[in-house]
Amino acid sequence: MTALHIRPAGPDDVAPILAMIRELAVFEKLEHMVIADEAMLHDALFGARPPCEAIVGEEGKGEEGSEVVTFALFFHNFSTFLGRKGLYLEDLYVKQSCRGQGHGKRMLSALAALAVERQCGRFEWSVLDWNANAIAFYEKMGADVLPDWRICRVTGDALTALALNR
Repeated sequence: MTALHIRPAGPDDVAPILAMIRELAVFEKLEHMVIADEAMLHDALFGARPPCEAIVGEEGKGEEGSEVVTFALFFHNFSTFLGRKGLYLEDLYVKQSCRGQGHGKRMLSALAALAVERQCGRFEWSVLDWNANAIAFYEKMGADVLPDWRICRVTGDALTALALNR
């Protein structure tokens, strides 16, 4: 297992995070949907009221040539049933060349520890139904893939139309 230093993301991490977001989009065959740029991501993570947070994992901590090789972007949601906040993982990505070294497991464990520290009632994320490797990995880590729930999403023109249906 290669040494990985996990830390909160800082402003200097915006460019490498965005590069990995683009790599993730290519993997998911969704690159046409990425419109985020560095300014948008910087504002989302470090603006006046950041809606999300990120952690990064870097190899070669503090050394010349150290590199951010993984990131996780997350935010808090709320469970009305539990009456407590939860931690929602939007994206977790490990660079292709760094997979198989335990980085994904360490990142998930770090997020679970953060959820426990913040007294969250749960830790959740979504996974594409065709990504069998990810599903198997998450189940091995103790996650339940919920078969009865589907994500509902409204974006673009449909969002505007829905907003006008008051």
